[in-house]
Amino acid sequence: MAAAAPREITAPERQALTEAKGLAESLPDLLVEAERVATTVLAGWHGRRRSGPGETFWQFRTFIPGEAATGIDWRRSARDEHHLYVREREWEAAHTIWLWPDLTVSMAFRSRLGRASKRDRAVVLMLALADLLAAAGERVGLLGGGPPILARNAAERLAGSLAHLAGPPDIDPHMLRRFTDVVLFSDFLDPPDLLEEKLGAIARAGARAHLVEILDPVEETFPYTGRTEFRDPESGRRHLVGRAESYRADYAERLALHRAWIAEFCRRLDWTFLIHRTDAAPTAPLLALHARLADRGDRLRGGLAA
Repeated sequence: MAAAAPREITAPERQALTEAKGLAESLPDLLVEAERVATTVLAGWHGRRRSGPGETFWQFRTFIPGEAATGIDWRRSARDEHHLYVREREWEAAHTIWLWPDLTVSMAFRSRLGRASKRDRAVVLMLALADLLAAAGERVGLLGGGPPILARNAAERLAGSLAHLAGPPDIDPHMLRRFTDVVLFSDFLDPPDLLEEKLGAIARAGARAHLVEILDPVEETFPYTGRTEFRDPESGRRHLVGRAESYRADYAERLALHRAWIAEFCRRLDWTFLIHRTDAAPTAPLLALHARLADRGDRLRGGLAA
């Protein structure tokens, strides 16, 4: 019996394979960039150490009358004639935060105005955030790329997971649990019905999402004029127009309506929606995400389900 002929790889599939190879080759540089960005953010961040149940010593404080005497550190108190002291430990109840970068073919776009492609910026933001969260003692994972990890080198390990993915990671809601957080880095240019299906699955899992929309400057300003050909990198379809500038106003209106839909969807669920352009520094969205996740973790640790 003759063997079946192998299926011919389509042009979009071939491009996706090329992009995957390019990502694997650029990951070492992206990891270095992510560590630099994380260090810059940490330089202006005062940390998240707090007292609570754990094993790591934090500080001594004076004993407050009415507290249980079992908390007194008698060795330290013996060195002071006037005060009793309590040994406090850092809070070590790690919170799980899933990270997901959109690695579809359209995210490889970069114009001459962007500092990086949308894909590379998504990966840098994801790895830098993983670095920040790992430093804060959180458990982080690549959604669609294995179990979450609790380690100081979480960014490096997530980069390794990305390098070995066979394709773009899926948003798998079955990996999510109630009160976990998931941070999504994408252009979110899918039609609203598809976005609602993906995001709705996250909401039904009981998780909270933080969306970072990443766009190239030309995708927001639409600077095209004259005869211009537009190509869809996902399907390969092409569209030729004679006067591209005549599309600008309609394009701006549709983009604004699309963003307003996403913003309202997130507002109803108390989710985060941030907008980031690749011609801007990556530190601003990281600071906003770090603050949001820190506040979320504090409320959960205090028993207040947000």
